[in-house]
Amino acid sequence: MKFIYTFTMFVFSCCNNLFAQQFSLQTFNAKQEKISKNGIKVLGSFAGANIIYGSIAANQTNGKTKYFHEMNAIWNSVTLGIVGLGILTSKKGELTSFNSTLTKQQQIEKLFLFNIGLDAAYIAGGAYIKERSFNSKKNALKLKGYGESIMLQGGALLLFDGVMYYLQHKHGKKLQAATEKLQFTTTSHGIGLLVRL
Repeated sequence: MKFIYTFTMFVFSCCNNLFAQQFSLQTFNAKQEKISKNGIKVLGSFAGANIIYGSIAANQTNGKTKYFHEMNAIWNSVTLGIVGLGILTSKKGELTSFNSTLTKQQQIEKLFLFNIGLDAAYIAGGAYIKERSFNSKKNALKLKGYGESIMLQGGALLLFDGVMYYLQHKHGKKLQAATEKLQFTTTSHGIGLLVRL
């Protein structure tokens, strides 16, 4: 029994080494991290630019345009806060197993899909606020400006999350292709692991 266990571990170790030569988890994870970091830079820069421009423009305009720029600055202050929180709470630990890499990749893709749904809700919410402006006597300009701003910001986030999902999903296909090279199979002698090279 001890021999069978030792032999099985030896075979799995050899297969793992062959698999690792064909597919590097470290390289995959580094690319995944690079896509995420570039996305954070883009989103952070966009938010920062909107805060600065929105704050200046809100003080130099009035009416609906003032409220439009005001909401752009407010909205992106929250976005920048979320970006900062994401940077502070991101785990720096290196993923060493195939399963942990696969789990993280799936979580990232699901997060961007969830965000796409939220972005669509933001756009709808902005449209609702703008629609309410037509029936408001007191806050018509404010509602219209805020509604248009939220629609714009939701659209920008929808574009961002769509591109990020596409990039991460495309990258994740390399992981899927690597898993397709491993296949458990049954033979007349038992269960085996087939590695396609």
